[in-house]
Amino acid sequence: MKNVKTYAILAILSLLSIASTAQVNSYVGVWGEVGEWSLMPQQSTYSSSLGVAGGLGVLYDLQYKHLIFDIGVGANYGLTGYNVVANQNQTLENQMDLQGDIFDYVYQVRERKDQYTNLMVQVPIMIGGQWGRFYCMAGVKAGISLLTNSHTKAMLTTYGDYHVFDPFTNMPEYQFFDALPLNKTIRSNFNFNLDASAEIGARLGYIQTARGYDVRKTTTQYRLALFCDYGLFDLHKAGNLESLTVPAAYNAVEAYGTTTMVDQLTTNDVMSTRDFAKAVNNLMVGVKFTVLFELPQPKNCVICRESQLYLLRPRKGGTKFDKE
Repeated sequence: MKNVKTYAILAILSLLSIASTAQVNSYVGVWGEVGEWSLMPQQSTYSSSLGVAGGLGVLYDLQYKHLIFDIGVGANYGLTGYNVVANQNQTLENQMDLQGDIFDYVYQVRERKDQYTNLMVQVPIMIGGQWGRFYCMAGVKAGISLLTNSHTKAMLTTYGDYHVFDPFTNMPEYQFFDALPLNKTIRSNFNFNLDASAEIGARLGYIQTARGYDVRKTTTQYRLALFCDYGLFDLHKAGNLESLTVPAAYNAVEAYGTTTMVDQLTTNDVMSTRDFAKAVNNLMVGVKFTVLFELPQPKNCVICRESQLYLLRPRKGGTKFDKE
């Protein structure tokens, strides 16, 4: 991380040096992007999530010959989700029912889907080149999540396992329910993210390839590109939770004719559960469109430059400064 910051600062200082000493073109612009967004668990039994994300932003663009440099700020919003294939069971062992019989109270979750929505502020720093209509860039995008939610949707079945009998199911008076829908949305949180980013594409419209008074000029440029962002850091905050936080014990008195054993459940998002993954990396692949507007260049003062040359004109015997 320290080396990345150092290289980024050196690159920016070098480009500012070029901008102060060379003939450069400066632009401000807006960009929009949309693509597929995945969260990729590492060393995990879960496969990558699937989703969609999009973003908007503004940027400053510097162009010097074939060199291009962009820095900006934008907002990215996405939705992605995991499908949990296997059933998830949690058991309260050795409970006592309304008649005083001992049994195990079992929660079974099936057809579970966990979706995440995330609003992130991004600061992209990109450098690259352009040749004719072709251009490419690479760099980093630093991101901070402002609002992250997780939504769990599943079917919940509860039953009593008496071991010597078949399980008791679909008996509401005992708090045994069949296929109750679960829909829970809770606040989550993602870590600071740093993406390695690359884009490759084409410049659209008229491209000015020469200079001169008789050359057609344009102050607007357009870019259309494919891009890929890959997270370098672990995005998720690892947890040590079960998929459900269940009541401490079966309540035989309060349970009769109520849904207490379900109402007291807490659904935990899958990324906060025990042994979900060692790390989770961000991946987004999509299409990006950029519009650039050229900033006015400072006009040269011909009289001032000629006056400077006259005052410093070499004379015989050395340099003599003329007095007014």
